[in-house]
Amino acid sequence: MTKALEGVRILDMTHVQSGPTCTQLLGWFGADVIKVERPGVGDATRGQLRDIPDVDSLYFTMLNHNKRSITLNTKSDRGREIFTKLVKECDVLVENFAPGALDRMGFPWEVIQELNPRMIYASVKGFGPGPYEDCKVYENVAQCAGGAASTTGFLDGPPLVTGAQIGDSGTGLHLALGIVTALFHREKSGRGQRVMAAMQDGVINLCRVKLRDQQRLEHGPLKEYSQYGQKIPFGKATPRAGNDSGGGQPGWILKCKGYESDPDAYVYFITQAPVWKNICDVIGKPEWKEDPEYATPDARLDKLTHIFETIEEWTKTKTKFEVMEHCNPLNIPVGPILSMKEIAEEPSLRETGTIVEVDHPKRGAYLTVGNPIKLSDSPADVVRAPLLGEHTDEILKDVLGLSEEEIEAARSESAV
Repeated sequence: MTKALEGVRILDMTHVQSGPTCTQLLGWFGADVIKVERPGVGDATRGQLRDIPDVDSLYFTMLNHNKRSITLNTKSDRGREIFTKLVKECDVLVENFAPGALDRMGFPWEVIQELNPRMIYASVKGFGPGPYEDCKVYENVAQCAGGAASTTGFLDGPPLVTGAQIGDSGTGLHLALGIVTALFHREKSGRGQRVMAAMQDGVINLCRVKLRDQQRLEHGPLKEYSQYGQKIPFGKATPRAGNDSGGGQPGWILKCKGYESDPDAYVYFITQAPVWKNICDVIGKPEWKEDPEYATPDARLDKLTHIFETIEEWTKTKTKFEVMEHCNPLNIPVGPILSMKEIAEEPSLRETGTIVEVDHPKRGAYLTVGNPIKLSDSPADVVRAPLLGEHTDEILKDVLGLSEEEIEAARSESAV
C-alpha cells in the first residue's frame, strides 16, 4: 500500500510548533519532508525544556517525526544557491517565520513563483491582514485574540487559556488542509498558489459556537448556561461558561469516588433529553420523570445547578469508570476525566497508533502522539525525528544531484 502523499516533497522552513505540526502531519501521510535548519543550532525547540542533557528535547522530537534534516546557511552565497535548487525541486514550501523574513532573505512569493510556478507557498501567521498583521503571536496570545480565553473559565474568575494547543497545533492542522487542497487544485490548474493560515483565524474557527452564542445573546439570555438558572444577569458579550457543555444538552463535570485525593477523579455528565428517564432511575429520583418541574428540558433549565448537585451525590459513590459502566448501557453520555498518565498507559490508544513508542539513538524509547487521522489504505508510520543535519549529504546528493566535490565545497564554505 502506498502512502497518500508519496511523491510530494515538502521544503520545511518551520520551527517551534505551529509549522512543524503541519509538516509532521504531511510526513505521516507519506510526503518527503526536508527540514531546513541553521548549522550548529537547528530548530530552537531542540534545546528547549530538555529533560536529558545534550539530547534533543521531547518538544522537538514529538513535533518533527517523519522528516529529514539538512543544515543550510542561507546567509552565504553557496547556501542561497542550494536553497534556490531546493525550491525548484520541491512541491510545497512551508514557513512560520516572523512577517517578511523570507522576503528579506531574497525569496518573496514572486521570486518563489518564478523559480517554480508549481510551488505551493504556505505560511502560518499570527494575524491576517489588518492592524495587527505585523505582530508576533504565540499560543496563548492566539487563544486570547481568537476569543477562546474570554469564554473559558468561571464567571467569578479571570479568562483562562486551555491546555489544548488550539493556537499552534490547531493552526498547523488548518494549514495542512490548505496545502492538500492547493495540491489537489494544482492537478487541474498546473500552478501553485499561496496558502496562509493565521493563528487568530484558526482559534476563531474553533470557537464558532461562542460566536453563535454572541448572536443569540442579542435575542435574550442563553438559557442552557448555568448562570441563567442561578439568576445571574448576562452582559453584552458571550460569558465564561465554566463546564457548561456549549450545546443544547446541558453537561457538567462532577466529582467521583476518590476525588479528595485524586485530582482527576471526575466525570463529565450530560443530561441528554432522550435518556432523562434513565438518568432519573440511575440516580434514585424516579419521581422526576413525571414531575412537571423536571419532566421537560425547558422546565429543567432553571434547576440545572440543583440537578447536577443531585447527580453528583450519586457519582461520588462510584469511580469514574464505574459511572461509565452504569451509564453507557443506558445510552447516558458520560466521559471520564483522563489524566495524561492514564492516556499514556491506555492499551487501546497504543493499538490504534494514537499513542506510539519511538526509539531514538540518543534519547532511547519515548512516547509520542501518532497520526490522529486514520486512512484505510494508507496507514501512517511514525519515524523518529532527525538529528540535526542528519540527512544533509543525502539530500544534497539524491535530491539536488550534487557531486562529492560540490558537497565538500559547500561544507568548506560553511554553507551547510
